[in-house]
Amino acid sequence: EVHLVESGGGLVQAGGSLRLSCAASGFYFDDYAIGWFRQAPGKEREGVSVITSGDGSTYYADSVKGRFTISSDNAKNTVYLQMNSLKPEDTAVYYCAAQDGLRSSYYYRPFDGMNYWGKGTLVTVSS
Repeated sequence: EVHLVESGGGLVQAGGSLRLSCAASGFYFDDYAIGWFRQAPGKEREGVSVITSGDGSTYYADSVKGRFTISSDNAKNTVYLQMNSLKPEDTAVYYCAAQDGLRSSYYYRPFDGMNYWGKGTLVTVSS
């Protein structure tokens, strides 16, 4: 079973940077995806970014394009989310999620179908 552990959240001023880490283990399939989602108080959870094993393709929500970068270190089985130029509206609990074995619709809807979730890490951006 896939196990995901997030770290790196905290408090930062607007315009600052943070890097989140997701340590992942237990994948059964060779093809999988790991992504970051977030949920702000009173709002629905939304996809932030996803990276695909193998071809390394990446996807981003429009709200974070140009500011956030997702990457992976396969030797460490860790996925990172580098967040720059943070805004107060980025404040949320950030969750790492994974899809073990890619669905046929993955490349059309990469944020859908995650079947494993971490416990989350809080990111607070002060104005």
